[in-house]
Amino acid sequence: MTSAAKGRSDRVAGAPPPRVSSHAMLRIAFHAVVIAASTAFFGVLAIVALLVIPNGDPLLWLARPWARTITSACGVSVRATGRDNVRRAGPCVILCNHASHFDILALILALPGQYRVLAKRELFFIPVFGWAIWLAGCIPVDRARRDRARRSIDRAAERVRRGKSVLIFGEGTRSEDGALQPLKKGGFHLALSSGVAIVPVSIRGSRAVLPKGSLRIRPGLIDVVAGSPIPTRDRSVEELDDLVREVRAALAAGLAPSET
Repeated sequence: MTSAAKGRSDRVAGAPPPRVSSHAMLRIAFHAVVIAASTAFFGVLAIVALLVIPNGDPLLWLARPWARTITSACGVSVRATGRDNVRRAGPCVILCNHASHFDILALILALPGQYRVLAKRELFFIPVFGWAIWLAGCIPVDRARRDRARRSIDRAAERVRRGKSVLIFGEGTRSEDGALQPLKKGGFHLALSSGVAIVPVSIRGSRAVLPKGSLRIRPGLIDVVAGSPIPTRDRSVEELDDLVREVRAALAAGLAPSET
């Protein structure tokens, strides 16, 4: 077999993905420009506001129009259910599933009130974005260092005890296929040590908008479903596995397709 014929045979056998159309490439470029420009604009405003008002609250004041700008430009809408569950929980641990970079945008638009995010350490090194979340009091987690991760949980627990809710992605990383992954124990230790409720928040539809590993954003609807608060005040560390199962079941119920 000649080298040319062999090359053709390899391409057929390898089933290369279809080429991205010029229209799709233009949409990717447009979305990238909108995301970069809005992040820079609202990020700089947030940094200035946080320096003037150092309690951290200006971050979410400005994150909401930031998220709305990006979702509107990308043709993505967000529908929230159970917002009162977050309000009535008071300071709590908001524990979410994670399937897409659009999850945080959907949560910002769907969840009421003020909270801080427990986020991977690498995000804090992103210019403007990382500086803003650091000034706001979000908590970095070094997942490669168990001792540092534990200290981050302790800092988050102290934040909750002082009256601020903390949001955490319970799986630790984005799901490849959208299925709910095993839940990490850190968020549960955080809730137990601070004695507050866990509010399970299910995010449905974000993977169809932007799956892990893709740059192509598709229009769509993201549902954010906040379940009933699950108390931890009278529970001990020995009951941790039961608590994990209860929260996982609540997240799975929120991920089930809506009948409406």
